[in-house]
This record gives sequence, structure tokens and C-alpha cells, in this order.
Amino acid sequence: MQTRNFKQVDVFTPTPYLGNPLAVVLDGAGLSTQEMQHFTNWTNLSEATFLLPPTVSGADYRVRIFCPGRELPFAGHPTLGTCHAWLEAGGRPHGDEVVQECGVGLVRIRRDGKRLAFAAPPLIRGGPLDDADVALIARGLGVQRDDIVAHAWCDNGPKWRGVMLRSAQQVLSLKPDSAILAGLDIGVVGPRGKVGVVGAREGDADIAFEVRAFFPGNNGMAEDPVTGSLNAALGQWLIGAGLAPDRYVASQGTALGRAGRVHIERDATGQVWVGGESVTCISGTVAL
Repeated sequence: MQTRNFKQVDVFTPTPYLGNPLAVVLDGAGLSTQEMQHFTNWTNLSEATFLLPPTVSGADYRVRIFCPGRELPFAGHPTLGTCHAWLEAGGRPHGDEVVQECGVGLVRIRRDGKRLAFAAPPLIRGGPLDDADVALIARGLGVQRDDIVAHAWCDNGPKWRGVMLRSAQQVLSLKPDSAILAGLDIGVVGPRGKVGVVGAREGDADIAFEVRAFFPGNNGMAEDPVTGSLNAALGQWLIGAGLAPDRYVASQGTALGRAGRVHIERDATGQVWVGGESVTCISGTVAL
């Protein structure tokens, strides 16, 4: 066991304690998979990451990403939070973009002032959901079937099933039934205006959509405060289907007392970028 530099970062927010927290061990060298997993479970956070020297040409650093119970090949908020911590600790990229090595390969991260954005990985599966899935999701969310105005597979690793409701307020009022939705990862999005027309919430004119993410947890259905992977897949679906413009901001975490802001943009090449600000809440050392 040795003392290692450590940061706890809040992601998708410029304000501490209003985003999605992440534990970052800045020197994971010499730790076994079991030790990384044990520490992740102990933090009681949704994810923890461990920085390591890169093993492939072109990468600025390597990261291993863990959630309680398992290692992840990629995740959105850990990617942005880890990059923020690495840069804050003095990391210097080889080029204009930061290149992260992780389980899915190399992930590009660009910098725009205080905001970082990762290049969304390609969807593993897209296209509309089966009718039976849509009916089941409607029952599990407690809405009518015709309240789901659009739907799609949003599978980019996590097998998200995405559904769009009529309004952001309808999204915020959901009380999912964990028994009906058992085993499903559900992403729900609702526009601030009419479906297909990006509208704004009064007093928060930059926000186009409200997003919520539900998944199986230890005590039934759990909800994630702010979800990079889901928003990446939603962006690819919504922009591709003409349900969102090439650039928009999504709000997530409102129902949990958070204020996550996820910036989505499709560039001229068709690449979708997922960005947000991060802020360090704890900086020190851990014994590992």
C-alpha cells in the first residue's frame, strides 16, 4: 500500500456538487484489477478511474474505468472527469486534442475553454425499438403508449433504449416501476418546446431537452445524475432523425437536485461531440 494522488471531480457542471461525481486516482501503477475494483466499490460512487501510462502510440494517457461490480471499456462522465483531473495535475497533450486510451481504444477529447468534449463512439445498434419493448416501457414509466412520440436503440456499449416523451415536464414527473422495467437501461428525453421544435425553459433559454437515465440498481431501478454515454447516443439519434439541431444543450439531474448541462454538437464531418465543464471538489491523497 502506498500514498497516491487523488481527486474527486464533479462532471457536467461548473458548480461543485451539482453534477455527477467521479473518483480519480492519478497514479494507478502497480494496482491489481481486484484492488481497483475494491476501491471503486468503497467510494460508493457510480465510477472511479485509474490513470496509467499509455501503451499505444498516439495516446496521452491510459485510463481504466470501474463502476460498482465491474470494469467498463468506456464511459462518458469518467472520460471528461479524468481528462480534467489529468490536465489540472499538469498533463500536457502531444497535440491539439487529448487522446485517451481505454478499453474501446483511443478516444479523442477536445478543449474549448473550460469545457471538454469527447468524440462520441459509433452506435453498436440503432434503429427503432420493437413494438413490444415500447409498450413495456410505456407501462413501466406510467405513461400512455402514444405519449412516446419517438424511440430508438441507443446502444453504444450500455444497451440504452431511448424514448422521447411529449415534454420536459412529463419527463420530470416520471416515477418508473422497477418491477416492470427490470433488466432494462432506459433513456428518456423530452423537449422544452413542441416535438421536433427545440424550445426553451423559461429562465434557462439555452436548454433544449430534459434527460433522465434509469437502469437496474441494487434496490430496484436506479437513476444516474448525468450520463455521458446516454447523451452521446441520444445526440446521434436525435440529430440524425431531425428531432434536434446540430448543436444543443441537454439538462439532466433536475429530478435528483442536480443541474447537469451536456453540450451536444455534430461537426461538419458528422462526428458528434459530447461536452461539459468539470470542477474538482476534493484534492489530496489516498492510501492504496
